Amino acid sequence: MKLLILCTGNSCRSQMAEAFLKFFDSSLEVFSAGTNIAPRVHPKAIQVMNEAGIDLSNNYPKSVDRFLFHPFDYVITVCDNAKEACPIFIGNVKHRLHIVFDDPAKANGTEEEILAVFRRVRDEIRSAFYQFYSSKLKNSPPFI
Repeated sequence: MKLLILCTGNSCRSQMAEAFLKFFDSSLEVFSAGTNIAPRVHPKAIQVMNEAGIDLSNNYPKSVDRFLFHPFDYVITVCDNAKEACPIFIGNVKHRLHIVFDDPAKANGTEEEILAVFRRVRDEIRSAFYQFYSSKLKNSPPFI
């Protein structure tokens, strides 16, 4: 099973979703990318994922362009900007999904208020992608 998770910067939401899917099932081939990549994974995304027991410190943003010719079972956008800017994939894509989450990088307030937004979004991503994994991927045949 091969999946691509897309958002705008590939610095928060798509990185978290990729990591959770890999955590749920290490046999999945999961990638994340962005339509307008950030210079690095957001430090607060790394921090809140560490709190969940997942290390993103070696991850880096990748452009969607590198995946356009690859086949995927699922291409999943996690923000409206990525859905609107999503390029046409030349490779075979069986399913396209859109699961939207707030952008924690746009959070305002005190340090604790901003971290609370990152934690909320992390937990929403974990929950939504576990539900997706349980209903669509668990015990599914591989991409052929």
